[in-house]
Amino acid sequence: MLHVRVVSPADRTGEVEEALLDCPAVTNVAVLPGAARRPSGDLVLCDVAREGANAVLDTLRGLGLEENGSIAVERVDLSVSRGAEEAQRAAPGYGDDAVIWEELDRRTIEETRVTWAYLAFLAIATQIAAIGVLVPSTILIVGAMVLGPEFGAVSAICFGLLRRDWPRIAAAARTLVIGFAAAIAVTFLCAIVSRWLGWIDPSWLDLNKEMEFIVKPDRWSFIVALLAGTAGVLSITAGRSSALVGVFISVTTVPAAGNIAVGLALSHLGEVWGSLAQLGVNLAGMILAGTATLAVQRVAWRKYGFRLPGPTRRSVTGPRREP
Repeated sequence: MLHVRVVSPADRTGEVEEALLDCPAVTNVAVLPGAARRPSGDLVLCDVAREGANAVLDTLRGLGLEENGSIAVERVDLSVSRGAEEAQRAAPGYGDDAVIWEELDRRTIEETRVTWAYLAFLAIATQIAAIGVLVPSTILIVGAMVLGPEFGAVSAICFGLLRRDWPRIAAAARTLVIGFAAAIAVTFLCAIVSRWLGWIDPSWLDLNKEMEFIVKPDRWSFIVALLAGTAGVLSITAGRSSALVGVFISVTTVPAAGNIAVGLALSHLGEVWGSLAQLGVNLAGMILAGTATLAVQRVAWRKYGFRLPGPTRRSVTGPRREP
């Protein structure tokens, strides 16, 4: 279940209440007249089955609340209510299969931002991966994969391709390029210092035959990237963060970046080119599969998704955004 909080201008509260009460996927509707202050208006609360969230949000946006009020949605961890159970039964399908397009839209916008936290996580992950390559240690490689935050930008590119949103695609691609460039640069400098101190030397890479999967991309690398891209998008749309961890472990984007930095510092150009190819193969495979997965979900939603009648007494303010 999802909890929806609406601030509605007083002259539209009746339409909002009517729309919510007419939706079988909605329960626990409460109206508090004049309770809202900024923006001013009435406060309307309800719970909605995840499968019906898109229809409810479309209806509320159609009443102009996006411009003249507010709409907030949060996840309900526990709902002990017969009404909630009936609302879930009334909505077709299952909550895990429902894609809340508005949520995905806002989330992918956030993932296109180059923040200090994003750069720090990616740089730390790349350094851990570089150490794992040098030691060598599979445990460190896996740990670096889990820590890497790059799939958020990949998902933003997938959503941008689905919507033909070129500014979003450009911003997400910039985030990936800046992030990996900064992480590789930081790791390269650390490796140069380590080499100057005598802690590492070029022979360390010659001994790491068990790490060849990082520098030798093949058909299996691309297949794994396709599977990981599909699973990653499904985990985001279904809200299953535990599955997303498995996606991070499946692809060698961060280990490849770490190996690029180490290869440059130790003058192993063969390692560098192989790792660049591996990085490109993984990113391309995830973007291709992720976009295809979203396209399939959009077709399924349009054909089988929950629908409500549009508002009849007030015209929609602004164009409706299709998923």
